Amino acid sequence: MWRCGGRRSLGALWRLKSGSAHHSVCRWKSQPACERALQYKVGEKIHGFTVNQVTPVPELFLTAVKLSHDNTGARYLHLAREDTNNLFSVQFRTTPMDSTGVPHVLEHTVLCGSQKYPCRDPFFKMLNRSLSTFMNAFTASDYTLYPFSTQNPKDFQNLLSVYLDATFFPCLRELDFWQEGWRLEHENPSDPQTPLIFKGVVFNEMKGAFTDNERIFSQHLQNRLLPDHTYSVISGGDPLCIPELTWEQLKEFHATHYHPSNARFFTYGNFQLEQHLKQIHEEALSKFQKIEPSTSVPPQKPWDKPREFQITCGPDSFATDPSKQTTISVSFLLPDITDTFESFTLNLLSSLLVSGPNSPFYKALIESGLGTDFSPDVGYNGYTREAYFSVGLQGIAEKDIQTVRNLVDKTIDEVVEKGFEDDRIEALLHKIEIQMKHQSTSFGLALTSYIASCWNHDGDPVELLKIGDHLAQFRQCLKENPKFLQEKVKQYFKNNQHRLTLSMNPDDKYYEKQAQMEAEKLKQKVNSLSLKDKEQIYEKGLELRTQQSKPQDASCLPALKVSDIEPTMPFTKLDVALAAGEVPVQYCAQPTNGMVYFRAFSNLNTLPEELKPYVPLFCNVLTNPCFEEEEHFKVLVKMTAQELSNGIPDSGHLYASVRASKMLTPAGDLQETFGGMDQVRLMKRIAEMTDMKPVLRKLPRIKKHLLNCDNMRCSVNATPQQMSQAEKEVEKFLGNIGRSKKERKPVRPHVIEKPAHSGLSGNTHVNGSQIIRKLITDPTFKPCQMKTHFLLPFPVNYVGECVRTVPYTDPDHASLKILARLMTAKFLHTEIREKGGAYGGGARLSHNGIFTLYSYRDPNSVETLQSFGKAVDWAKAGKFTQQDIDEAKLSVFSTVDAPVAPSEKGMDHFLYGLSDEVKQAHREQLFAVSHDKLTAVSNKYLGIGRSTHGMAILGPENPKIAKDPSWIIR
Repeated sequence: MWRCGGRRSLGALWRLKSGSAHHSVCRWKSQPACERALQYKVGEKIHGFTVNQVTPVPELFLTAVKLSHDNTGARYLHLAREDTNNLFSVQFRTTPMDSTGVPHVLEHTVLCGSQKYPCRDPFFKMLNRSLSTFMNAFTASDYTLYPFSTQNPKDFQNLLSVYLDATFFPCLRELDFWQEGWRLEHENPSDPQTPLIFKGVVFNEMKGAFTDNERIFSQHLQNRLLPDHTYSVISGGDPLCIPELTWEQLKEFHATHYHPSNARFFTYGNFQLEQHLKQIHEEALSKFQKIEPSTSVPPQKPWDKPREFQITCGPDSFATDPSKQTTISVSFLLPDITDTFESFTLNLLSSLLVSGPNSPFYKALIESGLGTDFSPDVGYNGYTREAYFSVGLQGIAEKDIQTVRNLVDKTIDEVVEKGFEDDRIEALLHKIEIQMKHQSTSFGLALTSYIASCWNHDGDPVELLKIGDHLAQFRQCLKENPKFLQEKVKQYFKNNQHRLTLSMNPDDKYYEKQAQMEAEKLKQKVNSLSLKDKEQIYEKGLELRTQQSKPQDASCLPALKVSDIEPTMPFTKLDVALAAGEVPVQYCAQPTNGMVYFRAFSNLNTLPEELKPYVPLFCNVLTNPCFEEEEHFKVLVKMTAQELSNGIPDSGHLYASVRASKMLTPAGDLQETFGGMDQVRLMKRIAEMTDMKPVLRKLPRIKKHLLNCDNMRCSVNATPQQMSQAEKEVEKFLGNIGRSKKERKPVRPHVIEKPAHSGLSGNTHVNGSQIIRKLITDPTFKPCQMKTHFLLPFPVNYVGECVRTVPYTDPDHASLKILARLMTAKFLHTEIREKGGAYGGGARLSHNGIFTLYSYRDPNSVETLQSFGKAVDWAKAGKFTQQDIDEAKLSVFSTVDAPVAPSEKGMDHFLYGLSDEVKQAHREQLFAVSHDKLTAVSNKYLGIGRSTHGMAILGPENPKIAKDPSWIIR
């Protein structure tokens, strides 16, 4: 997976603060994992490593142990913490000097087989042989990261063995390079008369990535602001340069970059450090000697005067004003990210400058009405050796470029002169302190991502984690010098000559030109081929197709067994009581580290149909009350419309799936209205209105229905000590909301009443009466088939096909869930990714019984729908083994048993009415899934004519679909 630019924002870490430790308390109290780590002594030798530093980090409830490997110099950081979700990652500094995408193609190819595990694609196969809570790999601008996490010690050792062998001893076979990187292949590999075309997973992934105009802008911004070394190229690969990469260059890059002397190892959690060190030393590091890698990134030479560049991109089909599609930003180079306190300070300064409606740049730029939203990568960016700050606008008219530049300069001058209000600074610091208490289940992943860039450039990752110390130092600097922040703005922005102004304009022929350049590159490649070369390409294509179609023996890979899965799940105690008269409130006592989590759920059943499409907009306004004024409302609408439009290239498969399910259930129709392409188009229409008062007037009408105790239920997660006060606050909140003065008739009058289930030993009775849940049904609803093609100027497709099956409580649901995983791993992955060249594809089943088949960044569309049909035929024929079924169960249980944060406990019950008893019954049904049950549900629900199907495609024009009258073209 390729990561372009982005920010090493403190916010990303703060939002994921404090892992899933269940023993954490408000003050530092050493825990078993931390106590063990504190026993290590500096200089101590452990399995080929030497301990260099042992540091408690009380604000994060962890102890950091830094080590180095004696023979290779490999660096190691272990963060001991009482968290069961243990994580490993290995990171290599990868600094390409061209845009062939060599580190990205290598990231894909090392996962295709290794010396110890020579089967094809062990990475994807391990997804079904483990209980991992996370497995992936990332290519950034200057490093490649391989992380995984799991709660099972044996699973940790299995995955560690596979990851070590993949990264240090990969096969790097030529056919794997062809499949994952790029290749010339006949359009139909078995017919040499069909034209030769470019294929390859990374090639198509990057074509898809650059359909996103924000990504195009971010990439150019980094390339132009840091032009002297590796940041001047595209690490993920430019689709026009990827075909220049050779297999030999790939192998050479691995030899020079994937060496322990260029590696940084990271482990996190409560497993024993000694076991990790022993396995890493024995299985990998003991086989290497130290080298001096030449992978460091030199400092960027500062400019003596500002620079300007103009670039082009594709037009935005959903732009609210076609004449306003220009993006401009002004960016400033900042100091080296290894200066941890300066980075911390500039990160905070960035938040003060651009975050929230009271920030100076929001008031100056967003409220000017010149554009629709901030430019991409706004704020502090800390993923490169030297950080940078960027600010600007998108969705402006080209003639307003100079106006925006003037506003940026003027705002900087005003901040230098006036500074920031004390209460805004204090509010930001308080927010950090609050967020540090929040507990997440993926804290290890957040940590490895947060420290990666700084550590990559030889910064101190432990210093980076001492956020409490940095906060104290920051407060001291402000106390000693009230103009501390103003001086930073003057130094780094006003007086900074290393300043880039980048503008981007749409070109109606952009995609046409890209296709033309690709065609010319293809013609050049094909014309240089001899007759013998063409014969070899045809033969290699057949060989690759044969290899992809051949059943793989994965017996060399380690695996857990279904018997390793816990037969029962832990139950959560819940209490449900009535507040403010008749409002049900679910209380769940949890170790929330002093935080209280409140949620309110409002029933839409009395809301008139014509108001429903505006509910997402109402929710936006509800959390931004100042936007009730028309001018502020216009700003919010334009920003929302822009964000929705920008999100399509990254989430196209989700939009396709939501659309495909629209006509299958009443909930599907509502989902499309709230979060599908219908909502994208509605927001575009509203943003185009000159007079928004008619829309603004709908919001108070919605408020009467939604902010109303008659339609509401609530939940509270807090510590036992906080419950009494929390109950009083809930009563106060509901008292302020009040009830409807007149009885509102339900839009859908069919209501089923069911008793609310409680958790283990919980209470759902008040004064002897059972608390009732009201569920809405629509007995008149008839599912029907709909096929929609959304025409978008992308060179790739996003395909979704949905089938209505049965909901969670039906015994067949468990079989369908296992079947979805089985079809993904054993059929769709091969057909859609390996053969078809799409970046991704698979099948999944939702709680409400919608069975979805999808593809992502796919060069095919109609062919993919045919593959979906073949997948169903494969399932109906039962072409899978008991081993396949067991692997699918492991994969499903890794999701079912994923760790749940204290703030999220009881949410399945609150949101979906799923009690722990119901979930345990479902768990037992999952264990009981058999070959016969899988073929039975395949035939019963997925076959043509068995259940209602819906289909949707987002992508370019397609002559086959255009001729088919059963498709709606939008």
